[in-house]
Amino acid sequence: MKTIDIIFSTDGQSRIETRGFTGSRCMDASRFLEATLGKVSSEQLTAEYHQTIQHQPNQLRQEN
Repeated sequence: MKTIDIIFSTDGQSRIETRGFTGSRCMDASRFLEATLGKVSSEQLTAEYHQTIQHQPNQLRQEN
């Protein structure tokens, strides 16, 4: 399951955490939130970010 969490601290800082995304897809999915919340002050990439995106070939099935 893909999720995006936004965590707000008591001092007004916010943090975005993504789960279930592979490679840079997490950044694509959270980009609109980063733009809305303001300037990015730091970034920490997870192990999921460094995983390669696995593509599954399209399978065509023809029925007679």
